[in-house]
Amino acid sequence: MDSRIWESVDHMVAWLDDESRLSAPEERLLRILKLSEEVGEVGAAVIGATGQNPRKGVTHSWEDVQHELCDVVFSALVALRTLTPDASRVFAERLAYVEQRSAASRRPADEA
Repeated sequence: MDSRIWESVDHMVAWLDDESRLSAPEERLLRILKLSEEVGEVGAAVIGATGQNPRKGVTHSWEDVQHELCDVVFSALVALRTLTPDASRVFAERLAYVEQRSAASRRPADEA
């Protein structure tokens, strides 16, 4: 992952820490719960982009959905960095694990 992303995440975490009036355990919990809020916003944008609420009609675009998905990613990275100063390593290791698992699932049975 681009190191600039982790630099931005570090800046966001530092800013949030400076602005927080909560204890570290409360802040950690709320940063994790923030993901639920952001996922809900993705859902609302999808409903709005497809016009599934007849009372409201089309209220969002697919670009709005893309932006909300990015907010989920940002929130997840901030939450991860809040849990560990070594977030980039944890992320890279998990990505490698998922890639390996995914590659293994695509191999023909006689190669496994």
